[in-house]
Amino acid sequence: MVVDLAYGDSGKGTIVDFLTRQCGAHTIVRFNGGPQAGHNVVTSDGRHHTFSQIGSGAFVPGVRTLLSRFMLIEPYAMLNEAAHLQQIGVRNPLESVMIDRRCPVITPPQQATNRLREIARGQAAHGTCGQGIGETMQDSIENPDLILRAAELGDRATVRKKLQTIRDLKSSQLREIITTANKHPQARQAIETLLDDSWIEAAIDNYAEVNQRTSIIDDSAAKAIVHENGTLIFEGAQGVLLDENFGFHPHTTWSTTTFANAQTVLDEAVYQGQRTRIGVLRAYITRHGQGPLVTQQDDLCQHLNEPHNTDQSWPGRFRVGPFDAVAARYALAAAGGADALAITHLDRLPFLPNHFCNAYNSNTELNEEPFEREDNRITNIKVHRPPSLAHQEKLTNALRHCHPIVTPIEHFDSTSFIAMVERELRTPVAITSTGRLHHDKSIRDFAGRLAPLRA
Repeated sequence: MVVDLAYGDSGKGTIVDFLTRQCGAHTIVRFNGGPQAGHNVVTSDGRHHTFSQIGSGAFVPGVRTLLSRFMLIEPYAMLNEAAHLQQIGVRNPLESVMIDRRCPVITPPQQATNRLREIARGQAAHGTCGQGIGETMQDSIENPDLILRAAELGDRATVRKKLQTIRDLKSSQLREIITTANKHPQARQAIETLLDDSWIEAAIDNYAEVNQRTSIIDDSAAKAIVHENGTLIFEGAQGVLLDENFGFHPHTTWSTTTFANAQTVLDEAVYQGQRTRIGVLRAYITRHGQGPLVTQQDDLCQHLNEPHNTDQSWPGRFRVGPFDAVAARYALAAAGGADALAITHLDRLPFLPNHFCNAYNSNTELNEEPFEREDNRITNIKVHRPPSLAHQEKLTNALRHCHPIVTPIEHFDSTSFIAMVERELRTPVAITSTGRLHHDKSIRDFAGRLAPLRA
């Protein structure tokens, strides 16, 4: 089970690709989020793909993808992703995809509404990916009968009726926003989607194609896959610090980004084999858009530029900072711990300052302190259980007033950095990565504590 212990972009895709090869995995299971995932994998022969709804092990022949019931699917994006994979040599990528029939489908009106709501927030933007995740999830709670499901993709009459109903509802809900956002450069296409239904027939055709080319499976078939001989890899999306319950609200996702959904899939299948939880972290911390990033250091961006993470996407500006042990400890606690860690981007150490953040300070006093302190230094962020969005919003506001306290790392190299991580997070580092390719990954020997990982 592979989960990002930060704000996403830590390298889950390249770790999943590596583990697929290392463990001879037969299936990649996606267990949260949807098309907003952007997991970049580069092969040794130079092919590159940003995996979104197809599992990041798909470059390995014969590996399948299972989209569990916790996934949201977006047929347009899925067809585009498959077309690119086929263009770079992956044969029949959709034929290897299995979709749980219960998966909600993100429709164009929900995606358009998501984007228009974010535009209307102005300076108070949440940092949406613009993919319609939140809007679809909210509809599934408030109007469950309205939601289009994977099981219905081939039913043209049902698809037509639901797309029209969703478009009518969203255009009615956003009447005022449509008027005020009319001149915004990013609003035009979204507004056209809500006001003009000419796209519906093309959508019906696309949905039918996804239905035909993938396998839409029921609950029993999904459970059977869990019990097949060999290794399953559960590929998480986004990061724990963006979790719908434990992230820093409102700059979060409508998705459970911890190991919880993966564990549920296994529990429902009464799986009794070995489970290995791997938390992924970069050698430094990053995030897109709004929300707290305590160790943010603007001058690092010029040395740590990334072609796949720009400031022009819907989530907004890409920000970086030195390694934040306080945030990582919180993510681990919120996720219920991990058996081991994977540390990526170790090749970037020469561009980083030779220190890390192991505590915060703050000049703001709160009635309900969300932190643990030692000698007036904030060393941990408390995990609030049961989850409370009101608490998480207070935590977000408190973090905005925090500043990093840094500790130097003597002999600043990968060996001393990994030793620091293991000491600060009290979790062994099992996998290290010094580049984009699977050849750049290594399994570290730690007394056989991860049986499936062969050094």
